[in-house]
Amino acid sequence: MKKIYLALLMGTLSLAGFAQNVVNPYPKTITVTGSAEMDITPDEIWATVTLREYEKKGGGKVSIETIKQQFLQNAKALGIADTAITIASYDGYNGNPWLRKKNKKVELLASITYQIKISGSKQMDELVNRLDDNATQNFAIDRTSHSKMEAFRKQLKMAAVKAAKDKAIYLAEAVGESVGTAVTINEPTEYYMPMYNMRSNKMMVQSTEAAADMEVAQPDFKKNKLKYDVTVVFALK
Repeated sequence: MKKIYLALLMGTLSLAGFAQNVVNPYPKTITVTGSAEMDITPDEIWATVTLREYEKKGGGKVSIETIKQQFLQNAKALGIADTAITIASYDGYNGNPWLRKKNKKVELLASITYQIKISGSKQMDELVNRLDDNATQNFAIDRTSHSKMEAFRKQLKMAAVKAAKDKAIYLAEAVGESVGTAVTINEPTEYYMPMYNMRSNKMMVQSTEAAADMEVAQPDFKKNKLKYDVTVVFALK
């Protein structure tokens, strides 16, 4: 048993001695944050449209099948693909109870809600103009995005890290040091939001050609802001 204790003690002392001999490869470091942002004009707009059967004066009830067919034909005529339209819900409505009792009508009015993906405000306006005013119960925009969002994310993450390095360089120069290798890089934090008064180290915009193309399709749709913040530790030398 004494031999076991002695072996354990010698092992502990060896580890302690080894730890004392380990040299910190980065005795001097600088920790900085970098950020990059971009104003994005959406080219993907998700909207919901609710359509309901109605009584046409002198013509009886306009069925939900007729309303659906007209809506889908109008969407197709505007270049909206079938895959861009999905059914969100079906519903039924039998009117105000007092009016039902007075008019002795118990007929159910069916309704359907579509979710539709639209490419821009121009296409959205054209679709709204083609909607049946009597059948349309609601039209609302759910969310917006951009078809190149993943490419924008990658571009901004890289820009945020580069902005952090630029900041580290001029801060290090202020104390007579120079920046060496990157010790740690945290995953950039994403902020995606409507336009706010925000500041960043680096402001990026879409290419002139891409912006011009989107301005034709989306001349008046509200821009969103995509922003990344990152923390990077650099060695000083």
